[in-house]
Amino acid sequence: MAGVQPSAQKTAAIISRPNRPKVREVIPGLLAWLAEHGYRAILDEESANYANGPEVVVREQLASRRLDLVVVLGGDGTLLSAARATAPIDVPLLGVNLGTMGFLTEVSLPSLYPMLEAITRGRATVEHRSLMQCDLLRDHKVCGSHYVFNDAVVNKTTLARLNTYEVFIDKKFVSSYRSDGLIVATPTGSTAYSLSAGGPVLMPTVNAFVITPVAPHSLTHRPIVVPDSVEIEILLRSEEEVAYLSLDGQPGLDLCDGDRVRCRRSEHQVNLFRTGTDFFQVLRSKLKWGERENHEGFSE
Repeated sequence: MAGVQPSAQKTAAIISRPNRPKVREVIPGLLAWLAEHGYRAILDEESANYANGPEVVVREQLASRRLDLVVVLGGDGTLLSAARATAPIDVPLLGVNLGTMGFLTEVSLPSLYPMLEAITRGRATVEHRSLMQCDLLRDHKVCGSHYVFNDAVVNKTTLARLNTYEVFIDKKFVSSYRSDGLIVATPTGSTAYSLSAGGPVLMPTVNAFVITPVAPHSLTHRPIVVPDSVEIEILLRSEEEVAYLSLDGQPGLDLCDGDRVRCRRSEHQVNLFRTGTDFFQVLRSKLKWGERENHEGFSE
């Protein structure tokens, strides 16, 4: 077979969850497959523990490379990390489930190579998911800007009193929430912390955000669904100045009284290769929703 010309060669990155025994078994075969199909492979530091030869690039620097494909070996947390790291280049991600839940990493190990074959033939489905831009403002200055795929959470510590969160949408005051915390979730993140706090499930392709209070003091405070074209701002009012901003479940950033958290839709998006499984089938499988009874009704 003729060798692939350098000008036609594509680049694939492999991102792995640390300390996963299955990664050691998968990577050698995956590297061989990529080479046979004209891909140059680069590895993040975790993946490099299981292979010698390919170039190693720190995960946070992958967006500086021109990538055609990212293969993520792990669970949903690993894919969230990969999505944030590669967000600036909008590269499609293939999530391979080595974890437990697998909302995002829906491809099983037995389906890995058939899925890769479909990708190379241009037959794989790509789903476009919204990404959130989250800024931390202190004294009217942006002191941190982050990509968020699931949710941004402003929360108190375990021993702190309830904080007050003033919410604004497009600079218009909405309400003052006295609660343990406040969640701003993307449609993808609606099935994460927001769901456990009583928020609604959104289909991943809905153009919306969910604002969900965590254990609000007022029973009339309920989750709000807003279009993702708006700008959401949360102003922290904390007597004890003990609160944290957590992004996609990562360790929190310290917040002070008067800090503002601003959330809006990013100009970038997350592109996921999907198996074509119906979203509601995923919910029935992962959330243990009931299966349909065998009776007359709508035709399939």
